Amino acid sequence: MTYFDTLETRSDDQRANDLTAALPAQIALAQTAVGYAGNLADVDATAITSPSDLAALPVLRKSDLSKAQGANAPFGGFTVKPASGFAHIFQSPGPIYEPGGVDHDWWRMGRFLHAVGIGQGDVVQNCFGYHLTPAGMIFENGARAVGAAVLPAGTGQTELQVTAARDVGATAYAGTPDYLKVILDRADSMGIKLGFTKAAVGGGALFPSLRQEYADRGITCLQSYATADLGNIAYESAAMEGMIVDENVIVEIVTPGTGTPVAPGEVGEVVVTTLNPDYPLIRFATGDLSAMMPGVSPCGRTNMRIKGWMGRADQTTKIKGMFVRPEQVAALVEKHDEIVKARVIAARDGEMDTMTVQIEANAGDEITFGKSVIEVLKMKGKIEVLAPGALPKDGLVIEDQRSYD
Repeated sequence: MTYFDTLETRSDDQRANDLTAALPAQIALAQTAVGYAGNLADVDATAITSPSDLAALPVLRKSDLSKAQGANAPFGGFTVKPASGFAHIFQSPGPIYEPGGVDHDWWRMGRFLHAVGIGQGDVVQNCFGYHLTPAGMIFENGARAVGAAVLPAGTGQTELQVTAARDVGATAYAGTPDYLKVILDRADSMGIKLGFTKAAVGGGALFPSLRQEYADRGITCLQSYATADLGNIAYESAAMEGMIVDENVIVEIVTPGTGTPVAPGEVGEVVVTTLNPDYPLIRFATGDLSAMMPGVSPCGRTNMRIKGWMGRADQTTKIKGMFVRPEQVAALVEKHDEIVKARVIAARDGEMDTMTVQIEANAGDEITFGKSVIEVLKMKGKIEVLAPGALPKDGLVIEDQRSYD
């Protein structure tokens, strides 16, 4: 077995020694960014030498970042160079803006693609979006880091995707877990055999039954855990025993809504500090839930592992690779005077995500509400118009009925 670099197999002592040098430098770098003037002004950077020391620092939440960006566009003062100094500026739903670089493995996705087995000689069909959001470029940058060619396919136009995959000889897929099945099923209906043998997926849960279906087709499918703000955080290896934390981030698991670390093995919110020299996010709260795993991976990579994505600290969920947030549901209700209440239900139909929007309303129809759902939630869904009082009074506006076992 070969590794992406020697960092992956460091001893605990070596990793700790390296962090003793890297962490104070990163905190000092962050202190030069005006966005951290309040949070880190009185911090002695030289005293922050280990992950446990980070617990004394404030947590930075996406809501804080969004508010700061509103006052100091586009990045809220959290970068150490101006927007013009980056290769890309992305906009994610919110809106919230993220910088992007094209330096070697800037998003740290190459490490994951290497673990999947992608490298020189591969053609990666990159089905992550290239429009405004960074996912497409995150995986493209990773593919370049491992020497693979990229077909920048983006999303949709499935029949053209099938034709392109055949014509260019795509050997690897990058995209959401569900969409590869859409491509493969369409290829079957067209009588076309595709050459995918590897799949690097993210942006949604990889259900065991779907992974098995890909394996039955001769496709090795592994998943990463990444965000638009941070890039790659953790990834699976061929051992498929948890997710290995990337070598250039520090992950803490804390009690949701706080900055207090939980006991090892307990479920909590994922908080990440990145060693990115351009965008030094310190104790950034992802809103995602996970837990640390004991020991190291059988694959030989020695960094800590987490159990992967285990839900959200709030009711936010991902459907078809897109976040759906409680505030979006609230915006849908506010858009129509006749709507009393709404509830989004995430479920599965075979190996595909489905979204049903149940709407309590005094008037209105499915077609009208359906157009607003597309506008506000950014995807189509089944619309059910209900009489006022029909929805459960359980506090849920987003109900996830999917099983992650």
